[in-house]
Parts: sequence; structure tokens; C-alpha cells
Amino acid sequence: MSWASWTTSGVYTGTGGVRTEEAGILSGDVTVHTTWFDGQASVAVQYSGSSDWFTLVGSPVPCPSEEESRTFHQSVVEAVRAGEGARVPPVGAEPA
Repeated sequence: MSWASWTTSGVYTGTGGVRTEEAGILSGDVTVHTTWFDGQASVAVQYSGSSDWFTLVGSPVPCPSEEESRTFHQSVVEAVRAGEGARVPPVGAEPA
């Protein structure tokens, strides 16, 4: 079995923040973490420096390969930067 993970810290949310399953909207300086395992990508965010992780609404999503999971992670980071209650973008969406 293959797996990969990607983490980007110091991501500032756009106006309206990001929408999480557990905590609602988060805004400000966050860390974005994507884990790819067994054909699925899961995305979590946390306030940078915090220990609590929150599931981004729409996660997990089917993602067929490790390579696609890296591109997907960058798309998530760009969605978080855009804000507006960001959710998980579709796999295959080009990063902005």
C-alpha cells in the first residue's frame, strides 16, 4: 500500500475563511494537511501552531494517484487562500 502526505503552514485564509466539519469556519493563519492513502485524499486544517486538526468540509475525496494528490493539495491551499467558506475543491481542479 502506498501513502503520501503534504503539509503547508502559514496559509492565510481569504475573507470568509474555510469551512470545517467540527468547528465551523476558521479564519486567519492556518496549516493545511492532505493525506493520500488507498486511493483517497483526506484534508485537515488547524490554526498554525495549534494541536487540534479539523476536517475540511468535503473531505475525503477519491484521488487515484500520489501525483494527483500533490496537485490536489495545492488546489486546496489555493482554495483556502481564496476563503469564502472554502471547502475541498474537486480532484483534478487546477490550482489558481
